[in-house]
Amino acid sequence: MEQKEQNLVQTAINTVRVLAADAVQKANSGHPGMPMGAAPMAHVLWSEAMNYNAQSPDWLNRDRFILSAGHGCMLQYIYLFLTGYDITMEDLKSFRQLHSKTPGHPEYGLLKGIEVTTGPLGQGFANGVGFAIGQKFLAARYNKPGFELFNYNVYAICSDGDLNEGVSAEAASMAGHMKLGNIIYLYDDNHISIEGDTAIAFTEDVAKRFEAYGWHVQIVKDGNDVNAIADAIKKAKAETSKPSIINVRTHIAFGSPNKVDTAGAHGSPLGEAEVKLVKKNFGFDPDQHFVVPDEVLQFYRQRGKRGAEKEKAWNELFNEYRKAHPELAKEFELLSSGKLPDGWTDKLPVFKPEDGKLATRQASGKVLNAIADTLPTLMGGAADLAPSTETLLKKYPSFTPENYGGRNFHFGIREHGMGSVLNGMVLTPAIIPYGATFLIFSEYMRPPIRLAAIMKIRPIFVYTHDSIGLGEDGTTHQPIEQLISLRSIPNTVVLRPADANETAHAWRVALEHKSGPVVIVLTRQGLPVIDQTKYTAAKELEKGAYILSDAERPSIILIATGSEVALVLDAQAKLKEEGISARVVSMPSWELFEKQDASYKEKVFPAAIRKRLAVEMGSTLGWHKYVTDEGDILGMTTFGESAPAGDLMKFFGFTVDNVVKKAKALLS
Repeated sequence: MEQKEQNLVQTAINTVRVLAADAVQKANSGHPGMPMGAAPMAHVLWSEAMNYNAQSPDWLNRDRFILSAGHGCMLQYIYLFLTGYDITMEDLKSFRQLHSKTPGHPEYGLLKGIEVTTGPLGQGFANGVGFAIGQKFLAARYNKPGFELFNYNVYAICSDGDLNEGVSAEAASMAGHMKLGNIIYLYDDNHISIEGDTAIAFTEDVAKRFEAYGWHVQIVKDGNDVNAIADAIKKAKAETSKPSIINVRTHIAFGSPNKVDTAGAHGSPLGEAEVKLVKKNFGFDPDQHFVVPDEVLQFYRQRGKRGAEKEKAWNELFNEYRKAHPELAKEFELLSSGKLPDGWTDKLPVFKPEDGKLATRQASGKVLNAIADTLPTLMGGAADLAPSTETLLKKYPSFTPENYGGRNFHFGIREHGMGSVLNGMVLTPAIIPYGATFLIFSEYMRPPIRLAAIMKIRPIFVYTHDSIGLGEDGTTHQPIEQLISLRSIPNTVVLRPADANETAHAWRVALEHKSGPVVIVLTRQGLPVIDQTKYTAAKELEKGAYILSDAERPSIILIATGSEVALVLDAQAKLKEEGISARVVSMPSWELFEKQDASYKEKVFPAAIRKRLAVEMGSTLGWHKYVTDEGDILGMTTFGESAPAGDLMKFFGFTVDNVVKKAKALLS
């Protein structure tokens, strides 16, 4: 590199550092130190290493970049601005302000170029593994000789905080096992956390740890050496059989005379006086703010446009692909648009009472296998529980290093990692991912569920063994508070189907849903199939709640979800024998019901019928909205017990006689 070019590169990097200090100072909030220390590695990524087109951020074969250390988001915002994405200097000045495109951590959907919402540490690291899986699957299914459509890499900058969090260990282990050579992560090893030097709590040998996971590991001793960083990235690209991590020794708040290498630069502005010293240190006017030299802006804008020619060539390649492989091209274009093939719902099975009792987890497995052929990018698995959750696609192979076209995933006993990986997979065009475990273990997955809801993306979470009905495993495995906990997450749809047919329609609703995660909650124990010719059809599940069985001039409404629906149907029949008219409402989804108009809600729950009894083997929280002040709830207010399911039902009162008793008490 000639001296003139070296000077320009150094000025460009220092411009980023000064902009970061200015933006955080103006907001009087944020993390200036990380962008200042990591600017050289980010420079190499955006100016040299990554394939992208700033004018076309959604180009399908672009490299993906994830800032897992989301607190340092000003680094990403600055590079998106400099390279020509749809972000202005005013957006940088609006950092962390109400309704700005530059919030305190990167948020998917607010700004093009942000591939995923990060913030909770470790999530972006694990999301990247999902992105990498997505690329490998697309390549395996759609790449053909002469048509290498999908060969992009997944880059991330991660921090010591990411590597402290357990989810990164789960995801790193997965990535190493799967030999995802399309991952290139840069570890911002600045030795500083909020409480001080990382050595107070983090002294492991990171390089050896990742070598043990099966990663390709390199160390760059000087985080300001752009040539060494560029060389390490080239070597990482050349290593295609292992994921790569590059440990880059950086200095937080580099250029700040008094705050470099201190915790004070981590989560607080440097202070006006210190920002002036930073500017002096880098040759900038200390009294000017948000300055970008013309030659720096021109340099980065040119780099941001380089991908236009690559995208043009890719588009031409895809046009030829359409001619050579028309069916595959048509399939990909349809699925990547978010649409589903015509007639796929015709494959949904219809179950009959004579089929006998069927656990909804078993019905779910039958549904998945019935629709798998027509939805070629539907894929998923379980946290080592596929036989129990019934989530295996029986005709299809597993996703392995030897077969990236497999559709069954073995996530291992890594629920948290599974959820975060699913978020990366679902952000890959065309892919429809699901992941399964027991409902109780949704507790391990709260961060990715919540982030999926924030992003309004649609992974499908399948949770089985949904109540005390699982029996002998006892209190540790019997979910109580999980249903209301999941229902409390905005933008999340929870579906608890009553039988096999409601389960089929739960999958229909989940696959057609667009704006947030869907949770399907299923039983371990067998349930009778509700007669579709005698009662209201299960397709009404799409409305969230519906009148399953009505009576003439009902005096009470029995409301239930899941396995308890069959129980209240039997109670309705017994009440009828005693001359009491009861309406039965199946309510598989509160969220879908709340989307209905007022007239439909009044039809299901007329204001004139004040006597209502809700029956659900979970926490009673939240049900008061539907039972009114004249109603009651039969639910769980304690943890369960270890015993056969039948004994538990009797002990906790989930019997026909007890439902009838409670209904009569309300009417007395």
